[in-house]
Amino acid sequence: SNIEELIKGKTVQGPVPVCRLHTTRLLLPASHTLHVSVWCKMSGNGNIDEGFYSRQLYVLGHEAMHRMGTASVLIAGMRGLGVEIAKNVILSGVKSVTVQDQGLTAWEDLSSQFFLKECHIGQNRAACSLQQLSSLNPHVQVSAHPGPLNEDLILKFQVVVLTDSSLDDQRRFGDLCHSKGIKFIVADTKGLCGQLFCDFGKEFEVLDQDGEMPVSVMVQHVSKDNPGVVVCTDDQKHGLSDGSKVVFSEVQGMTELNSIGPVEIKFLSSYSFSICDTSAFHEYTRGGVVTEVKQSCRIHFKPLTEALQDQELLIMNDFGKIARHKTLHLAFQALHNFVKKEQQLPRSWSQSDAESLLAMVRELNEVAQLEDLDEAAVQSLSYTARGDLAPMNAVIGGLAAQEVIKACSGKFTPLQQWLYFDALECLPEEEDRPKASRYDGQIAVFGSAFQEKLERQKYFLVGAGAIGCELLKNFALIGLGAGEKGHITVTDMDFIERSNLNRQFLFRSQDIGKPKSEVAAKAVCEMNPHMKITAHQNRLDPDSEGVYDYNFFMGLDGVAAALDNVEARVYLDGRCVQHLKPLLEGGTLGAKGHTLAVVPHLTESYGPAKSSSSDAIPLCTLKNFPHRIEHTLQWARDQFEGLFKQTPENVNLFLRDSAFIERTLSHGDAEALEILEGVWNSLEGMATRGQRPSSWKDCVTWARLKWETVYNNDIRQLLHCFPPDEVTTTGLPFWSGSKRCPHPLTFDPNNVTHMEYVVAAANLYGHIYGISGTRDFTAIRNILEQAHVPHFTPKSTVKIHVTDKEMEEDKKRGSDDAARLEDLKGKLAASFLKSSTQLYPIDFEKDDDSNFHMDYIVAASNLRAENYDIPAADRHQSKRIAGRIIPAIATTTAAVAGLMCLELLKLVQGHQKITSYRTAYINLAVQYFVLSQPSRPQDFEVKSLRQCRSGFSFGYRQKFSICIKGCSDDRGSCDFPCRSEVLDRPCFSHVKTLVLSQLLPVNLVMFGHTFGFFFLSANFARMSTILPMQHGTLDRVSNWFQTVTLTEHLASSQPEGNQRDSQMLDFPNLGSFIVG
Repeated sequence: SNIEELIKGKTVQGPVPVCRLHTTRLLLPASHTLHVSVWCKMSGNGNIDEGFYSRQLYVLGHEAMHRMGTASVLIAGMRGLGVEIAKNVILSGVKSVTVQDQGLTAWEDLSSQFFLKECHIGQNRAACSLQQLSSLNPHVQVSAHPGPLNEDLILKFQVVVLTDSSLDDQRRFGDLCHSKGIKFIVADTKGLCGQLFCDFGKEFEVLDQDGEMPVSVMVQHVSKDNPGVVVCTDDQKHGLSDGSKVVFSEVQGMTELNSIGPVEIKFLSSYSFSICDTSAFHEYTRGGVVTEVKQSCRIHFKPLTEALQDQELLIMNDFGKIARHKTLHLAFQALHNFVKKEQQLPRSWSQSDAESLLAMVRELNEVAQLEDLDEAAVQSLSYTARGDLAPMNAVIGGLAAQEVIKACSGKFTPLQQWLYFDALECLPEEEDRPKASRYDGQIAVFGSAFQEKLERQKYFLVGAGAIGCELLKNFALIGLGAGEKGHITVTDMDFIERSNLNRQFLFRSQDIGKPKSEVAAKAVCEMNPHMKITAHQNRLDPDSEGVYDYNFFMGLDGVAAALDNVEARVYLDGRCVQHLKPLLEGGTLGAKGHTLAVVPHLTESYGPAKSSSSDAIPLCTLKNFPHRIEHTLQWARDQFEGLFKQTPENVNLFLRDSAFIERTLSHGDAEALEILEGVWNSLEGMATRGQRPSSWKDCVTWARLKWETVYNNDIRQLLHCFPPDEVTTTGLPFWSGSKRCPHPLTFDPNNVTHMEYVVAAANLYGHIYGISGTRDFTAIRNILEQAHVPHFTPKSTVKIHVTDKEMEEDKKRGSDDAARLEDLKGKLAASFLKSSTQLYPIDFEKDDDSNFHMDYIVAASNLRAENYDIPAADRHQSKRIAGRIIPAIATTTAAVAGLMCLELLKLVQGHQKITSYRTAYINLAVQYFVLSQPSRPQDFEVKSLRQCRSGFSFGYRQKFSICIKGCSDDRGSCDFPCRSEVLDRPCFSHVKTLVLSQLLPVNLVMFGHTFGFFFLSANFARMSTILPMQHGTLDRVSNWFQTVTLTEHLASSQPEGNQRDSQMLDFPNLGSFIVG
């Protein structure tokens, strides 16, 4: 919003984001009057609870959430799939949800309906689910309709979802919804097959097709030509494609570009594109920002009756199953016909019923004319149609709920119009019958022997957040670890926060502040009382290896990762590799998701973390040359950490550690000077030119002087060194391309952002010294009137680095800081300083609106953005960037957890064909569902050795799959799975499969004792780590033989006879080695 919308009469110059109206205060000059009617409207029922919807808002945005807040949704059918959709839709924040079901709870419902218990058997499913569904989101009205589904009921809603419905009902209600403009969705699962259909009416407007942030890049040059060619700065690829539309701003010289409307571009390269005719425009001088304009589109849908006959509307998701999905389109229709004729689904594993269903599909194909009919898939559907599987419901339920969100918000591209998904590769080669248990829906598919095996599993779940909650729910429903010999261990070091409640559905408001793992474990035990779960609050890292040691991992059947960062994933993957344990891995980023199954000896592992150095912002850009809001926010975050955390921590170290100064001096003069000056200033009183406050007045004065330094003095100094008309040695303007020419700010106590900075900075500064502050702006303004701000004159002796390379070179050459360091050492030696009290460092916490942390970040960043004419960011956007928040939404989380659990079913069965497993990449914002076969581990060629007088020489070659990392444990076991003792001289007769690391960049790997070695050649740069074995104890020696490489000659040739190759390297007396 713009402040002009809220103020009557005199307006505040420039746009001011209003993003905290729910905190019931707004900073305005005293002479301004608040427009009461607008205030009431924005703080009423239409206001979004940003604390609750925090992470989802970064996926959908405020506008889409407001549109969702007006939608009423009907979900018909409250078996496993229906309750999954209802759960996700309620968490998303629509206006109301009504769940309809006439059916009564039966034993088979318990295999996937997580809000039904054994005591509900014989009662209405919708009524029994109502209380739990209502508790998911206090902002959504939830009601149950146990009566029949009819036209009068449907006409009350904007979106209707049918589950567990007949084809006749789908046709009838689908035609009604299409004619009345009601969005209509059909979702169904039968065993290991799922179906999804969408009809959003004759014409549906999509306001944002992909949900991605609009591209914004800086201009380097624009040609005066037809068409004109725009060249962007080389620090960022423009990311635009043919047909994208853009607008220009801040262009100097060719100012006509600033006033024309959206211009369509044509892609030329990653850093250039062409636009309209610019030949009649003025010459381009410098500057300019290109911003993408998001385009809306209109989509036309066919009603279900017509769409049934249109195979072109099928969206493929597994390109190895194209024929199967086309067949399933007919098979689901045939299944409805079968039920209508027989009054029941095909019997589990009944050959006669399968043949009947196949005959019906063949009859339908006489019209459809499919060339490749997958008859095996039809038979499998018949065998398992009575199954009701939690993982399948999680996948289809997540996708269907996302379509509901699209229908309500106009955000993201909807499904057009059919999607089929199957996991038939999970099937075992057995048949069995249900036996009146809570797992009947699963036994109908997999049999009772497999169910017993599931219950015996021992699994380790790392993370009890969003994905962790969904996995635990699925574990409880399928009975993983629920038997006498089974067990689940879950660990998560975090505690429940309010922002978790929107997607971590096992938690409620009364659980805030409690450990996630304990609450989640308790919640799933209520779903399935047979579950055996132990909850830990440990971080999984080297410090916890005393808990999660060799014996712990060797007692597991597998591991599931529900982590939120790459480093933790890599570490857990390494532990699983080390102990040869399968790993289920999944992650989400907004509407995007990915799953991976790591199977020992079969698939590649998660692998090492990719370097993100290319994404790092150069220090000189942060300090002096920001050009994007991300730069100013990172600068503000660095200021916060330096002023309120690192410096107080250094002061406390100085006070309690006598060796602090000497240790600091070892870091180099420049860094030592910065640290020690910070320590001295923090301890010396303000009366003697230090910065230690003794009162709240001192804190306000310090904040005012800090404002003057960073937003006025530093900018004036920068412009003194590099004036606005500065040119480079090549004659080009210095302030061009990505370098924005700044301007200093003048403090104004009536400026909202200026005061926000002073208030936040003063309160934070007071906190680290134990001084209480205030939000009384009148009192603070009175103090500011008395504050003395020294006059500043830029200095010609100051050098400002333009590049990080220049900065590093200056550091290497040394500086003239030695005298200043000696002076500081003398000052810090004063005895009265050592008697100072400890300070209170502040850890940044983004989700507490009362702690001034985000107040400071937003104000500090936006003031710096104003210095450099960068568009400001509101509080919500600032929190996402500065807090490094990962956008998240319940729909993607549910789908990812379902996909992971389908891979779990394969692991428990012991599938050893790589064709059975799937790696998934999904983006629910667009029609992107890709499931592919996982990659195999790399094959390496190992040359076996023959003994000769001088040691060993090369003999024949033998190939090995490097499947997964082996490692010695503290008992002295070796890399080779066939032996449990360390081998003095391993040979290939002892080894079936040589197990080496995929995680390390290995070029030369040695095994053996004294003079005996095996050699491994690989296409990597160098060996990184070798683990020497001494008397059964593992000592890690990092970076051994960093420069040792194995030549291509060794990789491609071998010597004849017993002659030693000229390239053979001899390392005497090195002892025994194994690979880490």
